[in-house]
Amino acid sequence: METDAQLMHSRSTPLPLVDLSPFVAGGGDRRSTGAALRQAAREFGFFYCTGHGVRPQLLERLQRQAALFFAQDLETKLEIAMARGGRAWRGYFPVGQELTSGRPDQKEGLYFGAELPAEHPKVRAGLPLHGANLFPELSGFRATVLEYIEALTHVGHRLMEVVALSLGLDSHYFHERYTRDPLVLFRIFHYPPVTGDVPSDRSADAWGVGEHTDYGLLTILAQDPVGGLEVRTRDGWVDAAPLPGAFVCNLGDMLERMTGGFYCSTPHRVRSESQHGRLSFPFFFDPAFDAAIQPIELDLIDDAARDGGTRAEDRGERWDGASVHDLTGTYGEYLLGKVSKVFPELGGEML
Repeated sequence: METDAQLMHSRSTPLPLVDLSPFVAGGGDRRSTGAALRQAAREFGFFYCTGHGVRPQLLERLQRQAALFFAQDLETKLEIAMARGGRAWRGYFPVGQELTSGRPDQKEGLYFGAELPAEHPKVRAGLPLHGANLFPELSGFRATVLEYIEALTHVGHRLMEVVALSLGLDSHYFHERYTRDPLVLFRIFHYPPVTGDVPSDRSADAWGVGEHTDYGLLTILAQDPVGGLEVRTRDGWVDAAPLPGAFVCNLGDMLERMTGGFYCSTPHRVRSESQHGRLSFPFFFDPAFDAAIQPIELDLIDDAARDGGTRAEDRGERWDGASVHDLTGTYGEYLLGKVSKVFPELGGEML
């Protein structure tokens, strides 16, 4: 019997489904899950993840808490402004302060990460993006966010096992080299209701977030029923419509570089047209900050090249002109060069 997600998927979007249940609940064919992810990664760079084991009640609670926070007045929200988060880069930012490809986004949001005390070695060493979170004075908010981060970290580990198998590697390849102690970053975004007419020409002001790709290994997105996420495919832009019980996942720039373009980091954007507003919850699962990044030597890549089945990205070409073969240093060094452009006025706190 088809699930609600499967039924809605068949009617609404070409993006594929990947069932994670063999890696979460046991049983099932883990290799076929890897093959399904490989096909999704090669064709789209995006997929829906079902069978992940995250309780729907947790996401419902998170959505309620987020709605309560964003309903507050700006002065109250600014009590946990990102400027107070220091090198950990945690807290709230108002609409228009986050930049994507140099343009202000039409959203406000909260930045979170793994909760680390002041005495943690990475915090004592002053590593950027590590430290304590800033939480609002809302009952249950802190506990809900930390529970969600823990649950999604578990999903991230399982998905990277599938990614490894999809590349013909041992399932623990990424865990042993990069993600034993992953850098996890969590965002809660609110796209305010659109008032008045939406520009018919889809100008920059019509987009909650403009066209971009994600920086890291893997993004795991929960979104409310409003929708608005769009993915660029060979055949044009398609909706990544919300599906009950499913996450939308996409592969990031770092995985594209590690595989030399065999897996692509696909451009996407957020349409901002709802008169009801929108909530989204992107979770980024990345290598450890101090992990030295190396290219992955894959027979699959050579086979694909011989078969002529390569995409533009496989030949080193990207939508933004960046090279997929630019791979040196640690993940932290790479990431700081990216995120410091998101909030230019806070960039000095990172370096």
